[in-house]
Amino acid sequence: MNTPNNRRKRESREKIERVFVELLQDRALNEISVSAICKLAALNRTTFYANYADIYALADSIRDKLEGNLGQLYQEEIALGQNSNDYLKLFRHIRDNQIFYRTYFKLGYDNNYKIVTYDTQLARKHFQDRFTEYHLEFFKSGLTRIIKLWLEKGCPETPEEMMEVIKSEYRGRAEFASGNME
Repeated sequence: MNTPNNRRKRESREKIERVFVELLQDRALNEISVSAICKLAALNRTTFYANYADIYALADSIRDKLEGNLGQLYQEEIALGQNSNDYLKLFRHIRDNQIFYRTYFKLGYDNNYKIVTYDTQLARKHFQDRFTEYHLEFFKSGLTRIIKLWLEKGCPETPEEMMEVIKSEYRGRAEFASGNME
């Protein structure tokens, strides 16, 4: 029976994705071919095209999977319409899935990612509803760069230490908002 999620199809997709991610660690996206993936995965091209339209669809599938996995970490909060600003979950997930995050950023998704939801109400409160859009963009860019740097270094600091980095930035925001900058 050829059902959409049968075991063989799942195994083929997993092989294709695993080989693609491995190749992407030392090659640019445009240097990876369907033929190379199929050869290393020991699959034929028909199998690849039965699962993905092209290399870009494969890349998008990997992105969607990572964003979905991350979304599950915050599923309860999302369902309740809350944001705990618990980045410790995020840093643990990154540490445990480093190769996928490296892939995610290497593919250039960091300018349009959906892996972190920003708390606009908290930002408005911290900055008295002034320049909120700029503060959010600054935080998003800073968080992205911190994550990328941590990944580049091989995640030597613990997720708890990385959370302290983020907390120290929030404390700095409170000082900035209150005018106590020295």
